Amino acid sequence: MSMTDVILYSYFRSSCSWRVRIALRYKEIAYETRHVNLIKDGGQNNSEEFKKLNPMGQIPAIVIDGHTLAQSISILEYLEETRPQKPLLPPLSEPLKRAKVREICEIICSGIQPLQNIAVLQRLDESKRAEWAKTCIEKGFSALEVILNKSSGTYCVGNQFTLADCCLAPQVYNATRYQVDVSKYPKIRAINETILKMDSVRASHPHSEADCPVELKGQL
Repeated sequence: MSMTDVILYSYFRSSCSWRVRIALRYKEIAYETRHVNLIKDGGQNNSEEFKKLNPMGQIPAIVIDGHTLAQSISILEYLEETRPQKPLLPPLSEPLKRAKVREICEIICSGIQPLQNIAVLQRLDESKRAEWAKTCIEKGFSALEVILNKSSGTYCVGNQFTLADCCLAPQVYNATRYQVDVSKYPKIRAINETILKMDSVRASHPHSEADCPVELKGQL
């Protein structure tokens, strides 16, 4: 597979993009990154050219197998179904565990991240943005901590690294940006510390990306 067979449109600090980068690295899928700056020029994701890839003007978007896909969970599921090496879901014989993985993904990707992303924050007075984001994340983390206390082992669901873990680390990164005290959520913190030691996670970390500002480079 050549590098250009899979093209990921990504922004270094996008948690949605990082979810996909983790999965691509974990499954050892070669890919080319094309950087889309969400801040510059009013957001390059809002350009007519980018919206030909994703009419929603959101990242990530991926070109794979001759098709374009958007929305991180859709992309993650497609990778799992078409490239089953190093699976990111429990086996079909464990449907409850598979459901728990998806439940955790939904809590993060539908119940937390959208409320604190840049599109929402830009609608608020600048003085209120950080507190809004912090409040939304803390509410979600309080619920997630309860769930993980029942479902987790080494990782979010048992001892297998899954899609849920691909979603957790980027959300904890967001939490630290907005000064959430992650120590209040010991299960989340412990799992995240384990995840951050993985080569696939470190290699795809926002501060390892080519479009990361120089002052943040290498701060893992």
